[in-house]
Amino acid sequence: KVPAGEICSRTECPRGELAYYIISDGSGKPFRIKAKSPCFLNISTIDEISKGQMVADLVATIGSLDIVLGEVDR
Repeated sequence: KVPAGEICSRTECPRGELAYYIISDGSGKPFRIKAKSPCFLNISTIDEISKGQMVADLVATIGSLDIVLGEVDR
């Protein structure tokens, strides 16, 4: 069993810093886990940087962010 409480842990990944926030209620499974990747933050800027662009240019814009979609899907 994990003691009740919460912890935030960070580690390096290829695109920046990957953060995990875990809350435990003292049972065998965590109460809540949140993962925050740098690629998720980068992809959230697409709305702002793509204003006024053509759809065909959006592919190059997303490519310039250098995201890893596997990280975003956490």
